[in-house]
Amino acid sequence: MFKLLRYLKPYRTAIAAVLVLLLLQSIAELYLPTLMSDIVDIGIVNGDINYIIRVGAIMLLIAVGSAVCVILAGFWSSKVAAGFGKDVRSKVFSQVESYSLNEFNKIGTASLITRTTNDITQVQQVLMAIMRMMVTAPMMCIGGIIMAVSKDAKLSLILVVVMPFLAGGVYFVARKGVPLFKAMQVKVDKLNLVTRENLTGIRVIRAFNRTEHEKMRFGEANRDLADTAIKVNRIMATLFPAMMLIMNFTTIAILWFGAIRVDRGDIQVGDMMAFIQYAIQIMFSLGMFSFMLVMIPRAEASALRINEVLDTIPEIEDAEVVKYPASSKGLVEFRNVTFSHPGAEEPAIRNISFTAEPGQVTGIIGGTGSGKSTLISLIPRFFDVDSGSILVDGIDVREMKQETLRAKIGLVPQMGVLFTGTVADNIRYGKKGATDEEVRNAAEVAQATEFISGMKEGFDYTIAQGGTNVSGGQKQRLSIARALVRRPKIYIFDDSFSALDFKTDARLRAALKKETVDSTVLIVSQRVGTVMDADQIIVLEQGQIAGIGTHQELLKNCKVYREIVSSQLSEEELA
Repeated sequence: MFKLLRYLKPYRTAIAAVLVLLLLQSIAELYLPTLMSDIVDIGIVNGDINYIIRVGAIMLLIAVGSAVCVILAGFWSSKVAAGFGKDVRSKVFSQVESYSLNEFNKIGTASLITRTTNDITQVQQVLMAIMRMMVTAPMMCIGGIIMAVSKDAKLSLILVVVMPFLAGGVYFVARKGVPLFKAMQVKVDKLNLVTRENLTGIRVIRAFNRTEHEKMRFGEANRDLADTAIKVNRIMATLFPAMMLIMNFTTIAILWFGAIRVDRGDIQVGDMMAFIQYAIQIMFSLGMFSFMLVMIPRAEASALRINEVLDTIPEIEDAEVVKYPASSKGLVEFRNVTFSHPGAEEPAIRNISFTAEPGQVTGIIGGTGSGKSTLISLIPRFFDVDSGSILVDGIDVREMKQETLRAKIGLVPQMGVLFTGTVADNIRYGKKGATDEEVRNAAEVAQATEFISGMKEGFDYTIAQGGTNVSGGQKQRLSIARALVRRPKIYIFDDSFSALDFKTDARLRAALKKETVDSTVLIVSQRVGTVMDADQIIVLEQGQIAGIGTHQELLKNCKVYREIVSSQLSEEELA
């Protein structure tokens, strides 16, 4: 948890102000019982009304000042905690944005969401409590002991007897509660995971009539978290009553033995009342301290999870000395590229070599699991190759700045991803400052104008979260428009025509050919009709190149390609 405290540097002035205010409040609280003692022993005993009024007025002013200090300390500590939470949340988000896909898969999306929200909130709340309690509690406890001893040293022995009981209760609660607090965060992860899967997979769940199964699955995760929370709260619930019991017995003991000492004339009644107040202050400060001892382990568990995110070094980083290509044509070269996913026994692709030139369309085709999507994911450097090299405009992608590399690429992923906002906003995602004319032209080339014009608001139509209010084909065409508006040097279409009918597919490819005449185009597809007009077609089988050439050349020379073609096209179409 201490590693996260470095993010408190911008708030040093506010923290210092809180400490000063709490110090003043503690001094005021410690001084009030003494004034009360004076009122009883001097003012009331002697019947001096003026003394009672004068000291009472001082007590009132001190109480008001103490209240003002508490309010201001609460205000500033809240600002510090909220600012700290904001800064850490921003840092975690920025760190996650720099992750490669391997880091995402390692930690898990659901866990990353929990760590960015729930875990940071836990640390934020404890930080605020620390500033309010961990500062006040020691001062009140030490000051209370000093003041109590100054009133009656022998009566203070009662506190010495009580302390072990209080310490034992705190130890018991901490020992039982801390492991459960750590377990709760893992169970929150599980609940988030189940919830996220249910929300994103709602169509599949309903299609297969698995609603009841998912309810049971969610109920199990929810019940598991609730049971753990109940156990923790039961343990925590014993702390406060136990403290009150000890406190009340302590008060009884002070009254019993104090009355004996008053009767003997060893102390005054006011001193005994002040002693009771100091004892209560000591007990309350120890209670606050014990409460923090229970809260801190949960925050520590959350802090460890946050630090795990912040300390994870992304596998893919910019080189210390980046290189910039002399020209920006979009030439892509694969040279003996081999890549394996983490933990895989066999490489996903091996010994891949080919060149995709500007002004040409390169089609990539192969069976399911042949490595098509993996191959093109290496170009924008979502993964780094195990061996070999990928060059863009003559420079190895590992030696280029990631931002520079990806600025050259317009990627349309296999699963069309849209963001909450208007249709125009989603297209402009590819180019922030795109004009209305550029947006319309990109939509027209992507064959999206027809369905956009059919919407009531047109380009101002609001896309729901995840694009759930548009069809799969519409989603793909908007994703293509987003890449087109960017006008990159390299276009990558990862099976992004699969949801289109053959007529729309043909029209789109014809329009693309005119639009991308000077760019390098790579089209991944399982449809022969989508790639058969490409300048070169790369056939993949089990992660290796089975053939490279035009449609006619591959029909003659590549058995794998012939099998794919014969499974999709009739003899008339082949002819």
